Amino acid sequence: MSLFGFEKRTDEESKGACCCGGNFTPESMQIAEEEKNKKGVKILGGGCAKCNQLESATFGALTELGMDTAIEHVKDYEKIATYGVMTTPALVIDGKVVSYGKVLKKDEIVKILKEMR
Repeated sequence: MSLFGFEKRTDEESKGACCCGGNFTPESMQIAEEEKNKKGVKILGGGCAKCNQLESATFGALTELGMDTAIEHVKDYEKIATYGVMTTPALVIDGKVVSYGKVLKKDEIVKILKEMR
């Protein structure tokens, strides 16, 4: 019997299926978890204008402080989910989410970087 037009899945069919329709496996989540713990600066977001603004401000802050300017832009929502972030853009420094859901200004990022490192 279906409720609201949806058929009930068997246990075998629902293994690996996510509530949002993705097919997250334990292996893929383990890989994403390992990636999360790497040192460095990351921007989490799908590549929208706000994500790009945050990336640009972060690049400016890193340049101003004379730090390594390598920034990883994570666009894969499976990887973003491992950080527990539900609102992007997000800024991650050394595996720790320091901001999410807003575009920080360069001066704000400089202050955060000085505190973190």
